[in-house]
Amino acid sequence: MIRRRTLVGLASALALGGAAAGAAVAASGPASAAGSRSWSFASPMPHRRSYTASAQIGGEIYVAAGMVGNTGRPLNLLDRYDPRRDAWTSLPLVPARLSAGAGAALGGSFYVVGGNGADDQQADGRQVLVYDVGRRRWRSAAPLPAVRTNLAAVALGGRLYALGGLDPVRPTRSVFVYDPARNRWSEAAPLPRALHALAAVAFHGELWAIGGRDASGAATRDVWIYDPRRDRWRAGPRLPVPVETAGAAVAGDRIEVVLESIYLTYDGGTRRWARGPGLEVPRHALAVYAVDGTLYAIGGCVVPQLEDSAVVERIDVG
Repeated sequence: MIRRRTLVGLASALALGGAAAGAAVAASGPASAAGSRSWSFASPMPHRRSYTASAQIGGEIYVAAGMVGNTGRPLNLLDRYDPRRDAWTSLPLVPARLSAGAGAALGGSFYVVGGNGADDQQADGRQVLVYDVGRRRWRSAAPLPAVRTNLAAVALGGRLYALGGLDPVRPTRSVFVYDPARNRWSEAAPLPRALHALAAVAFHGELWAIGGRDASGAATRDVWIYDPRRDRWRAGPRLPVPVETAGAAVAGDRIEVVLESIYLTYDGGTRRWARGPGLEVPRHALAVYAVDGTLYAIGGCVVPQLEDSAVVERIDVG
């Protein structure tokens, strides 16, 4: 399993390269979408953490598990954020302590997929844990076909897709597809290249795999788009700068990508990337969601201190 030293190594590279990447966007990047917008602070999470699994359900944001401290101690926390009240609520604990898993919402439930377990092996990297929002209860679903950490997960068309990730040592091309009606996983066409630490969203009826780190250890500018009808991937509009451990969300006809000092927006109408204002507290391995015209950046690891954070920032994207 990945330990904090591995993730800190990735974070150190970001700390050195993220600022330079941000400067590159400012100096020669896409047209600015910032205008007069700026980030402001919302109520912080009850606990500081990074590498969480998260999802948005019914206009509220659920944040589970994650890690804290220099040892990368896995957590079993579950908290819910209500943007209307700007308030957090603690919910029943996750049945396993884990970090670097992926989260997604499907059928009104919150799925936590894969991730690094604690030393007592409560999580083996294949586990799929499901929180029923209505019943406020956890259950287990069919495990992943193989161990995956630092992966991405996204729901589309009544299915749950688990993209890439570590096996747990090497990045993979795998795309696993979960059918909740049959409680079974199958495989879709693999990613065009092996990736971990990628972001993923459902956009215009397709899956977008955004950035990530490849087998050479380099962060990428790649965007890959999956058509579920044809079971086929194609290259999408490349990012202006490489990103990994970024957060991504869909807001209307736009994709919002946030990482440290980098904030990029893809406009589905113009089919171009534009840049926006960087976070007040630059962070990676964070959760990013858009709710009712506001984009939220939640938790993550602060650079250059490499400290886990409870900070929540928001910006108007309406």
